[in-house]
Amino acid sequence: MQFIIKFALILDSKNHTRNMYDYISGNIVELTPAEMVVDNHGTGYKILISLQTYSALQGTTEGKIYVYHHKHEDDELFYGFADKEERAIFTLLVSVSGIGPNTARMMLSSLTSDEIRNAILAEDINKIKSIKGIGMKSAQRLVLELKDKVVKGDGADNSVLFSPSSNPAADEATTALVMLGFTKANVNKAVSAVLKNNPAASLEEIIKLALKML
Repeated sequence: MQFIIKFALILDSKNHTRNMYDYISGNIVELTPAEMVVDNHGTGYKILISLQTYSALQGTTEGKIYVYHHKHEDDELFYGFADKEERAIFTLLVSVSGIGPNTARMMLSSLTSDEIRNAILAEDINKIKSIKGIGMKSAQRLVLELKDKVVKGDGADNSVLFSPSSNPAADEATTALVMLGFTKANVNKAVSAVLKNNPAASLEEIIKLALKML
């Protein structure tokens, strides 16, 4: 396939800088629920992704990943998206004061782009603040600042921990959740609770349900 990095000027309204990258196209050599590596003409680009993008790209060996190039002081990171819609929602989210890229990625791992859009349009504060890291004030600020910019378009016993070796999906889910910033102990308890109620849960289901407990 043709390997391409397309450059474009995309305004970052919060930092008043311009994102020079539109997408990265190439072979997908690594894909986890939290990050991926794209080989573009011999260079491997590490790209942070949401569970939503991971689900869309499963089984794909090559493709085009739309990116948000985040530069802050000495940090330079790529956040990747399977489609422009998710990136557009991400860009709106990080434009809100107090919402950083990792929080926006967490939101897109907990809810779909449509669910976030609809919650903002409906001013559903409770749904928004149900996401880890989003409190009442942040949820209210999100609705206030974005409602005019967005367009329509358990009581489980945690004492029994799973055995990663016996459940690869649980192992991968744990790794992804730890990479999102949660402690290993809390992640193990949450994943164990999910598996106790739904032993056949897929990787995506484990992560989504565990996020609600963390």
